[in-house]
Amino acid sequence: MSLRRELRNARRGIDTARQRRHAAAAARRYGRELAFLRARRIAFYWPADGELDPRPLLRKAYKDGKACFLPVIRTLTGTRRGGRLWFAHFRPLDPLHPNRFGIPEPTARRYRLTAPWKLDLLLIPLVGFDAECHRIGMGGGFYDRTLGYLRHRRHWRRPRLVGIGHECQRVDRIEPRPWDIALDAVVTECRIYASPRRTVATHKPLL
Repeated sequence: MSLRRELRNARRGIDTARQRRHAAAAARRYGRELAFLRARRIAFYWPADGELDPRPLLRKAYKDGKACFLPVIRTLTGTRRGGRLWFAHFRPLDPLHPNRFGIPEPTARRYRLTAPWKLDLLLIPLVGFDAECHRIGMGGGFYDRTLGYLRHRRHWRRPRLVGIGHECQRVDRIEPRPWDIALDAVVTECRIYASPRRTVATHKPLL
């Protein structure tokens, strides 16, 4: 069995009650971090396939007056594969429609889409991660393609990238590939992992 499949099975095996406890614990933990408190424009994701649910954090952000966003898949005209993510403004009662993967997303035509570099903070789902905040995704490459511009920036990186996952998804070591975009931190129900690579000249590193 591949590592990705093994990790997906592990998170699917978490029952509903534990899922809720993990989501609440992660929200309490990260909801008091300066990076979250200072961010004004935050993108979340809609959980699927056993992913840790970020919606408690979304509700807190909305209550605190922050602008909240969800990803919308946009594929190049005439192609079926590939594509990138843009971000649509979202409020908790706004309608959602399933995308081609069955994941709810805002109806893009109702909103002006926002580019990732206009966000302050981007919360990213993951299949696996290690203590240095390398990430295993679902394999579609949407986040890596969307955030590829960050590979060319040394001193100004926006948005801050934070993975959200269950502690059972941590592995000993992930060997990053050239196109992988590393995270700045990972939040689980148990702790926050900070990337040792995070160096930004314009301000102190924050989780």
